[in-house]
Amino acid sequence: MIERGAADVPLEEGDLAARSRAALADGGALARQVPGFTPRPSQQAFTAAVAGAFDAGSVLLAEAGTGTGKTFAYLVPALLSGLKTIISTGTRALQDQLYHRDLPRVRDALGTGVRTALLKGRANYLCRYRLERARGETAFASPAQAEQFQRVVAWGGRTRMGDMAELEALPEDSPLLPMVTSTAENCLGSECPFWDDCFVVQARQRAQGADIVVVNHHLLLADLALKEEGFGEILPGAQAFVVDEAHQLPELAAQFFGEGLSARPLAELGRDALGECKDVDGALAVVQEPARRLEHATRALRAALEGLPARGTRFRLLQDAGACDAIDGLSEALSRFIQALAPLREASPGFEACVARARDQHARLGRWLGSDRLEQEKGSGSVSDPDPSPSDGPWSETDPDPVSSHVHADDVSWYELSPRGFRLQRTPLDVSAPLRAHRERSRAAWIFTSATLAVDGRFGHLSQRLGLDDPQTLLVPSPFRWPHQALCYLPRGLPQPGAGDYTAAVTEALLPVLHASGGRAFVLFASHRALREAAALLRDGPWPLFVQGEAPRHLLLQQFRESGNGVLLGAASFREGVDVAGDALSVVVIDKLPFAAPDDPVFEARLDAIRRSGGNPFRDEQLPQAVIALKQGVGRLIRSETDRGVLVLCDPRLLGKSYGKLFLDSLPPLPVTRDVADVEGFFRRQPAAGNG
Repeated sequence: MIERGAADVPLEEGDLAARSRAALADGGALARQVPGFTPRPSQQAFTAAVAGAFDAGSVLLAEAGTGTGKTFAYLVPALLSGLKTIISTGTRALQDQLYHRDLPRVRDALGTGVRTALLKGRANYLCRYRLERARGETAFASPAQAEQFQRVVAWGGRTRMGDMAELEALPEDSPLLPMVTSTAENCLGSECPFWDDCFVVQARQRAQGADIVVVNHHLLLADLALKEEGFGEILPGAQAFVVDEAHQLPELAAQFFGEGLSARPLAELGRDALGECKDVDGALAVVQEPARRLEHATRALRAALEGLPARGTRFRLLQDAGACDAIDGLSEALSRFIQALAPLREASPGFEACVARARDQHARLGRWLGSDRLEQEKGSGSVSDPDPSPSDGPWSETDPDPVSSHVHADDVSWYELSPRGFRLQRTPLDVSAPLRAHRERSRAAWIFTSATLAVDGRFGHLSQRLGLDDPQTLLVPSPFRWPHQALCYLPRGLPQPGAGDYTAAVTEALLPVLHASGGRAFVLFASHRALREAAALLRDGPWPLFVQGEAPRHLLLQQFRESGNGVLLGAASFREGVDVAGDALSVVVIDKLPFAAPDDPVFEARLDAIRRSGGNPFRDEQLPQAVIALKQGVGRLIRSETDRGVLVLCDPRLLGKSYGKLFLDSLPPLPVTRDVADVEGFFRRQPAAGNG
């Protein structure tokens, strides 16, 4: 259905919409040229709406249920329109899939000569300058890492694009990556001796000359936030933007419109300064000691934070005397580093860049500390899960929450720990204003789409967070035959989610389902603690068990698919971006309603800001966010017209709380049962080895 403002005139389908519909119709270009293509009325409705927004230069907010074929639906008008179009996807993996698989198929089917380009952030491209600097590096962590570096060197001599994704054997978190790629902070720009052969420059030039440019949200937002990470010279010329997986955009925008300071750039700063000494006589004697002090101060701060929670507010961190001393030590180390290197700025562009980076890091630390406002701030508070539980903390839907001491005006200061590092971050609480300003300044058509944007058929929550004022909206339900292909099972007799035996009870309730399905299940947990507990209980079961954290994500999914009857236990990251079609996945289990973590400092501050402005944090933020997250998890179940499966929702609040109906009403129209015998009957009607 299409919703429009009261002042809108009736929709009239223009030439682009008609041609787009025809291309996706029975007997159209896609049906003739793409093997296995199936015309879908929902896809044609979606493509016509996208084409209409392209023609009008307007904003469209569109939910396209799983199976609609939304990628083809927006690619067709983008290719036929003649407009310079930026298409942004949620992840680099989706970006590669779109550019290397979907876009060529549609372009070839339409027979258009449209020029296309793939553009990623600079950290995805080999930096020839930093590779040469790293050639003299002898302090590799292991012989295996040294061998891997030599493979990077060999590949660097033959690659045409310099895209690090070409090195499939190199893990995404490899410590080699920052050694051979650049960031906006350490790039030498036109001063670089390899400027004429720079892969980033070449990628931007290709994007400038292309009609369609495929990016990801990180790159799009980095450019909008003026981080000079992307392609500022290209965005002003774009006439249309398509933002896929748009439900991710507000959270990512909060990262990019804020600023942070983390351990890795500090470590790289010292190492890069030492690397510059090779070409400047006498520099090592000047740089070695301040670089060592900076490295030591960075490590000392991480050690001082060891006893703190993994995430917390600035107020929480500054209550710890050891952490305060360590921050003072880091500030002093940065100051001395700047003083020592300042006289060397004229010696090389690299030293000049190091000084600029150090000053920027020092300024960020000062802004994060916000010493000029600490005296004005007072109090602290928290908001947590909407039901009281011993493990998740207290909850009150109505009690006032005092202004937290880590919140100032429109942002929140917080910290996060990783196994070997830390991050100090300032995050805006509301990104709707900058998103609106950038969108209006572009004077382009904007399409925001995803399979999960609406809450009970309404778009108000995402529309507000994206800064969209009365946009045209489109809701295209999934074309799958949900009443025939799926069943929703709500187990009886489970305790409340906060009970100590909740995970054990959930696991026990799952056993007859897993026996009926022969495994073939995703079990998604709200916490890693619950995931580990369930893994211990299921470890000796008759099904191959795959547990998040015990192997890389892509390897777990590959092993799960190949097993044929596996059970995969995952947390929040497996709720989206996972596509397992066919018999390998026939059950999706969700242990709890996915309310956001109660101890997240940004979420807590956002809820407090809603309350202070007169809103209801639970109704206005927690509930719609959880509904969208649940829809993402449910979307893993049915991925094609031949899939069949059972959705198991364990949380008794679905029936015991008034808000449970909103969750159920937001799901596809699948039948609901509380009787496990119906689940067993569902699978008896479909043999495990069959194909729908």
